[in-house]
Amino acid sequence: MPGQYRHLAPALARNAQHRVVFITKRSDVDLQGIRRISYGQPKPPAAETHHYLRLLESAVRHGQEAARRMIELKREGFNPAIVIAHPGWGEALFAKDIWPAAPLLTYAEYYYHGNGGDIGFDPASPATLDMICRARVRNSHLLLSLEAADAAVSPTEWQRSRHPPALQPKIATIFDGIDTRSVRPNPSARLALGNGLELSCKDEVISYVARNLEPHRGFPEFMRALPRILAARPRAHAVIVGGDEVSYGQAPAGNHKNWREAMLAEVDLRPFAGRVHFTGKLPYDRYLALLQISSLHIYLTYPFVLSWSCLEAMAAGCLVLASDTPPVTEVIDDDRNGLLFPFFDHAALAEKATAALAAGKDLERLRTAARDTIISRYDLQLCLKAQLDQVARLVSRNS
Repeated sequence: MPGQYRHLAPALARNAQHRVVFITKRSDVDLQGIRRISYGQPKPPAAETHHYLRLLESAVRHGQEAARRMIELKREGFNPAIVIAHPGWGEALFAKDIWPAAPLLTYAEYYYHGNGGDIGFDPASPATLDMICRARVRNSHLLLSLEAADAAVSPTEWQRSRHPPALQPKIATIFDGIDTRSVRPNPSARLALGNGLELSCKDEVISYVARNLEPHRGFPEFMRALPRILAARPRAHAVIVGGDEVSYGQAPAGNHKNWREAMLAEVDLRPFAGRVHFTGKLPYDRYLALLQISSLHIYLTYPFVLSWSCLEAMAAGCLVLASDTPPVTEVIDDDRNGLLFPFFDHAALAEKATAALAAGKDLERLRTAARDTIISRYDLQLCLKAQLDQVARLVSRNS
């Protein structure tokens, strides 16, 4: 909470005729005009459960906890005009069984495949038959939720295309939306770092952002390219934002506690002491300031879910150098509104980054085009209107 509904839920709640209830595990977040109903952490899957089925068991338990709260609401006389749910944790599994008359709108974020997506993409982690089979079963609760849904929404066309063809007609492609009035260029932005250093647009700043520093977001490739970039650009600072947990994939092998430690053991950054800054996770205002002072924003991803940070960087007017992977290529055209490079070619990454930093103002056109792309296709007002229109159609169809 609020996740993908951080804009939609408040927009619905602003209508005085609406009653909005948010069922969530979280108990530390409240949104104005929205009733939060929290449930506790479900019992974990049993140790003897087959490892293919542990995620499904966890989803069923989450679904049951959410269902219990729905039943309590129903006993209060609450019968919703629509149920909107992210199926990823299983909370959407039984909504249609409790309120069969209410249209169910789910979020089709990602559908796992044994090939063509994140699994087996990295040659360092080739897909085994076990991984491929587990991926098929991993879709179980997503498939059940999508089958029960009246409609769904996916943030990119590529993510939509990964779902079963028979169910794709249910899925509309609507991005979550970028608030381009808040996420915008700011020449006076400044970012104070913990070591007393303060950076601004006058400095040469390389930005890299991920929820957590890990292979799915290209952290190893970025780190392998970084020494060459910093050697070629002696005044550049690299600001690296992200935590040390695992959001996707696996923890590093060996004795390293996280991917940051693993890559610092592989890549020698000692010659650049004082110019590489690991910030951990930043509050949103400081993260936004980083984008606004960035000379070059580097974004990588496996073929997987597209990060909000990529589009927010474009909205902030960043010069974005990104991996040529889907769904990035759905948003960025090389040399039109950003720059692309082959994901695993860290030499090409270093070469393109160095050239882009050297070009400076000569690439201002890419910054302008990047922001124009977000305003014309992914602006919050456009996306939110499409989401609200979808909700209204579902409700009217059912009334």
